[in-house]
Amino acid sequence: MRALTCTAFDQPETLTVLDTPTPAPAPGEVTIEVHAAGVNYPDALMVMGQYQVRPPLPFTPGAEAAGIITAVGEGVRGLSVGQRVAAFTGTGAFATHLNAPAAAVMPLPDGMDLGVAATLPLAYGTVMHALIDRGQVRAGETLLVLGAAGGVGLAAIMIGKALGARVIAAASTDEKLELARQHGADEVINYEQTDLKDALKALTGKQGVDVILDPVGDRWAESAFRSVAWGGRYLVIGFAGGEIPRLPLNLPLLKGASVVGVFWGEFARRDPAGNARNLARLAGWVMDGTVRPLVSERYTLEDGPRAMRDLLERRVTGKVIITP
Repeated sequence: MRALTCTAFDQPETLTVLDTPTPAPAPGEVTIEVHAAGVNYPDALMVMGQYQVRPPLPFTPGAEAAGIITAVGEGVRGLSVGQRVAAFTGTGAFATHLNAPAAAVMPLPDGMDLGVAATLPLAYGTVMHALIDRGQVRAGETLLVLGAAGGVGLAAIMIGKALGARVIAAASTDEKLELARQHGADEVINYEQTDLKDALKALTGKQGVDVILDPVGDRWAESAFRSVAWGGRYLVIGFAGGEIPRLPLNLPLLKGASVVGVFWGEFARRDPAGNARNLARLAGWVMDGTVRPLVSERYTLEDGPRAMRDLLERRVTGKVIITP
């Protein structure tokens, strides 16, 4: 097998492709021939040693993949050689082959594109958990999505619409906002050119937004939270903007609002049945066209470092994948 390998915590450009024997699956695991692997912001942070999880060195980054099962370990039930699957493993996906615990593997419907499937577990799984379990979005509520043209942002727009919300998309360029409109956003805000708080006040008739999904953090967080409605929910997804914001705690008090953490990976570990229900519902939406994941670019395994750099420098719209 060929694998993009991290031998020291450093910049993505230090990663190298190494040839190693393909290990047999351990008991409870399957081996997947990887056709596509989703690239995510935490992958780059992990390589640089800046993520909350620091794998032992050396390791292969890549949290999610889709492909074909080529071997089944002892004790595995319900999965078979030749089956098309997606998997979330945290690491190991940027390789031609991946061993995954059976519990982390999701069988795919016939006809689902493997490149699309590789984008679903982390970004779309996170948004499903965020909006359904943590934000409890209801039909008719208003959802604000920050960083709306990224992988998580576009997922939030489409899933928010599927849940019946009115979606306001905020992003840094007009080109990104046009992409958000194409994926269902009802209203858009360029927060580099417009005061976010004033724009939200105008769009909501001073009522505020019910739910805020924020994968960006940084300097927009406080303005967004000041625009939350009474009883609103601010969903903390991540900090792709750079700085981890500090919110004045009088704001949730005065708005009767909640700051809600969203850690999908831990949710999936603790409640695999709940996660499976969310992913099954998501797969149905993808198959009927309600949710249309955007794969904006495909990289070779050798170009994996460039994929991570493009993500870090916010040159990515939708999701990008590596095709080993």
